[in-house]
Amino acid sequence: MASASLQFFAFILALFGVFGDIAATLLPNWKVNADVGSNIITAITQMQGLWMDCTWYSTGMFSCTLKYSILSLPVYIQAARTTMVLSCILSAFGICITTAGMKCTKLGGDSDSKSHACFAGGVCFILAGISGLVPTSWYTREIISNFLDQTIPESSKHEPGGAVYTGFISAGFLLIAGVIFCTSCFKKQQGAWIYPPKQHHFSSTEQESNAGYNLKDYV
Repeated sequence: MASASLQFFAFILALFGVFGDIAATLLPNWKVNADVGSNIITAITQMQGLWMDCTWYSTGMFSCTLKYSILSLPVYIQAARTTMVLSCILSAFGICITTAGMKCTKLGGDSDSKSHACFAGGVCFILAGISGLVPTSWYTREIISNFLDQTIPESSKHEPGGAVYTGFISAGFLLIAGVIFCTSCFKKQQGAWIYPPKQHHFSSTEQESNAGYNLKDYV
């Protein structure tokens, strides 16, 4: 029962991780630059994401521009696109597989099949978490290095946006869920290894008495 409850808790974490992963991939605020200028009325906020760049004006106007060209993008943005999409796909596969492998569901067949399905889903979550953690870390490193570069003007410097933090949290949820699913599948097998089934051992006197009794029956 405890293992089933733990798997359900891991499944909830994985759901939060999947939704956060998708949101982080689509949000345009991976890096943000606020340019107030000399007048607060003309203040604007520039946001850049993986797929579009958006500008928010203080008057309430909001405009976005899609990034159509892939080859013109920096390498870290191209890598972030690929790995974040891969993370979303792997986490979606993990949700489907663990739904059939969880102990609280009636899908997946016998206990061995459900254990294997849980382990496969946990591996998918771990790979999805790693795929989401790598681009967010790389993207954050690029933002920090550009911000600390003295040759870059202040107007071109950015800070990490909400999508980066969402990506970090989602990757953490997926990693935790994957570890829980993978470890919950081996508890039963480890118990079998630690406590092997008892075997009945007969003493030599009992064996001799049994042998003698059998021989007398044939006389």
